[in-house]
Amino acid sequence: MTHTRRSWMNLLGACAAGVLCLPAAGAADRVEDGGRAPKVLQLPIRTDGPKSLDPVEGSTTYDNMACVQVYETLLEGAYWNPREMEPRLLAEMPTSDDGGKTWNFKLKPGVVFYDPSPNPCFGGKPTRPIRTDDVFYSLKRLADKKYTYENYWLIEGAVEGLDEFKATQANNAACDYDAPVSGFIKISDSEFQIRLTKPVYRFLYVLSMFQTSIVAREAVEHYGAAFDETPVGTGPFAVERFVQKQSLSLVRNPYYHEVFYPERDKWSDEDRRLRMHRPAGERVPFVDRIEFTMFVEDQPMWLQFDAGNIAYTEVPAEYFEKAFNKRTKELLPEMRERGIRAHNDLLLDFIFRGFNMEDPVVGGYSERAKALRQAINLAMDLNEFNETFYNGLNFVYDGPIPPGLDGYPPDGMAPHSYRGPNLELARQKLAEAGYPNGQGLAPLQFYTSKGSNNAEQLDLMKRQLARIGVRIDGQLVDFSTLIEAVNKKKAPFFSFAWSSDYPDAENNLALFYGPNEAPGANHYNYKRPEYDAMYEQIRVMPPSDERTAIYERMRDMLIEDAPFVGSMARVRYYLVAPWALNLRPTERHWSWFKYVDVDDSKRP
Repeated sequence: MTHTRRSWMNLLGACAAGVLCLPAAGAADRVEDGGRAPKVLQLPIRTDGPKSLDPVEGSTTYDNMACVQVYETLLEGAYWNPREMEPRLLAEMPTSDDGGKTWNFKLKPGVVFYDPSPNPCFGGKPTRPIRTDDVFYSLKRLADKKYTYENYWLIEGAVEGLDEFKATQANNAACDYDAPVSGFIKISDSEFQIRLTKPVYRFLYVLSMFQTSIVAREAVEHYGAAFDETPVGTGPFAVERFVQKQSLSLVRNPYYHEVFYPERDKWSDEDRRLRMHRPAGERVPFVDRIEFTMFVEDQPMWLQFDAGNIAYTEVPAEYFEKAFNKRTKELLPEMRERGIRAHNDLLLDFIFRGFNMEDPVVGGYSERAKALRQAINLAMDLNEFNETFYNGLNFVYDGPIPPGLDGYPPDGMAPHSYRGPNLELARQKLAEAGYPNGQGLAPLQFYTSKGSNNAEQLDLMKRQLARIGVRIDGQLVDFSTLIEAVNKKKAPFFSFAWSSDYPDAENNLALFYGPNEAPGANHYNYKRPEYDAMYEQIRVMPPSDERTAIYERMRDMLIEDAPFVGSMARVRYYLVAPWALNLRPTERHWSWFKYVDVDDSKRP
């Protein structure tokens, strides 16, 4: 489906005095600022892209990448240090006078929603100021059954009265957004409080996640079913054209509020050496247009970067030696001579192959059911995957908690695990499961996404599991189809990766909390009362040795029950084009494109 916004030229007559209004980007002869050609930033999305531009329906990295260019959250990861948070739609960081149960918020003045359509939803006007009611409305949307509660797990049990609101509205034909929630306390149009059921350590992190972006009620009601392709946000850009699974074009929001590039003293010495501090204090965004292209296959993405047509690229494993010395991991001289820069980042990454615990074959909690999953774990050799497909760069580890977070086992090795290869024990476990040498076990349907080297990875997995008599029926599908199958519990065995939303293992452990079952983040539909009780305990605990000890018990319970095969964390290598300025890729958040500039004189 294609969605096109009207030309920005139509907006010129509507621009308020004193507001810089940009002409439409895209035509070669359109200029601004006394003759400067529009700046265009071309970017890749390494799959078939976002499935929706409505944040309440989003769940993937690619939904995130698109949504946060148009919408904003109350808090945001800092570009200069993604582990830090800073206010975005707020005038200052939230405060609490009672130990984190009640939080005080002040909205930033001058922030407006922008609707660039020919018939804007705000009574014919293109903008409307953001208000307290918008925050409450946006969070209530997570509790609306219309959106299948896909992201309600983020705030479930956290806000006083919100669970009760959800339960009441579930019985109504349509959600009554005017119904009160006791934990939402309006002081004025710009000041409010949110009262929690108890202090929840992760609550502020959640307010930086794209699913809690603030939207306008008028826009949701005006556009109805088309809202997922017709976003009306406060962000630095607005949608011009969205062709699903192909491309997304954005143009600069002429009403974007004052946001400035991080000051010089925020940047480390290494960042300053790389000249990341150069535009310190300047107003953003720098570019007039962003053009995303979806790349299901890696080769076209690589060729487009090599031709100078996209600002950066992740380096696919099969192209690593075209850019880096495999032994030293240093950028090759010929790349440096072209002005190309390199960057690498250890991701908070959980690469897994998951089981649907409700599936009649691979699911369940009996000793026989566990033995089948343990056998599959023991038959697989993740080190072979790492060497074959990731140039040996990944971290292979036990459990769901990636390197760098509390609960990660020392050197990646848990006290007890079923990490393979151990074919003798794998065959023993398979016999305990009732399938000696695989006899009586039908081929397991395994879902993974098309593109990259996933077909080759599937072949290796088939060969490894065939050694114990387990057969795989591979389903290579679009990434969006994969997620849909998992959300609908139709995939018995599946694979993708989870990147932590914030730097706390609680986020990864939430993936196995029973109430978060699909379409929530518990893709495995894992349900153990003992585990859930521990999760409810750690959710409200600040960092401590006691909390880490519980993390480790939860990790080891998951290893024993084996609802997944894992794990690996990627060290992501990137290449940056010489014409892309201020660009230091991070996957901790995706709101950093507004800080990137382009120098067309340095394009090939």
